[in-house]
Amino acid sequence: MKFPLDPQIDHDFNARESVASFDDEFGKLITLSDHAMATLPRQADLVFDPESGAALDLYGVEKGRPVFLWIHGGYWRIGSKEGNAFAAPGLVANDVAVAVMDYSLAPAASLEQIVHEVRSAVAWLHREGPALGLDTRKIHVGGSSAGGHLTGAVIAGGWHARYDLPEDIIGAALALSGIYDLEPLLSTQVNAWMDMDMGTVAALSPIRHIPEQSQTQLVLSVGGQERAGFLRETQQFHAAWAAKGHAVTQVEMADYNHFDITGTLADPQAKLVQATLNAIRACP
Repeated sequence: MKFPLDPQIDHDFNARESVASFDDEFGKLITLSDHAMATLPRQADLVFDPESGAALDLYGVEKGRPVFLWIHGGYWRIGSKEGNAFAAPGLVANDVAVAVMDYSLAPAASLEQIVHEVRSAVAWLHREGPALGLDTRKIHVGGSSAGGHLTGAVIAGGWHARYDLPEDIIGAALALSGIYDLEPLLSTQVNAWMDMDMGTVAALSPIRHIPEQSQTQLVLSVGGQERAGFLRETQQFHAAWAAKGHAVTQVEMADYNHFDITGTLADPQAKLVQATLNAIRACP
């Protein structure tokens, strides 16, 4: 770790210790994911980045449906598409196909590589989706925690031309409990495996790359039971996005923690599912 640990900042961003039992919370999400994989139509292990071998699973594909890409959390070092299938049922029940992706994990992969893979997944869906019957004029995205950061990296400006994508490709974006300015993490245990520096912060902090023009319909949320770092990051990103005149809605989830907030996506009537649907419908 190149930067000294700040105990207060580290506390503020320690998601695991914010709940009574991480194992219990994780187990609930695995149960939801197992049920989703067992009950939903699924096309598994579609490789979108041949160089890394990164793949995604597609749920609920039907002709003409829009597609929503879910990007998992886990502080960029743990997580899988199978363990995040819980993100699919709520939207699939509302006629939206859901792609749940893997990405290469830290520390073997740098954050630059991870961001590249997520952007590559967007490009693959845009390119290959029509042959599957999907409406990919807009790609809708979402993620939690590290996945919230990666969602922010997708709605950032300045990267689309390298992936042969239009600047307005992202429609709705659901960012939960995200980290939008990476600088505080330099002083936490997270940087022991991320090895970030101020160059990483400048290049890959979404709050520093908000486009001047955006048609993206952003939905933000953070659990009311989460630690202060995640609460601050959400409020700061909301303010910065709105300051550019872009569309943003924040959904209050006062009774939820860093983990069970994501599990609500399995419920077709959940607040976050309905807010995402409203954002998709509002896309030009």
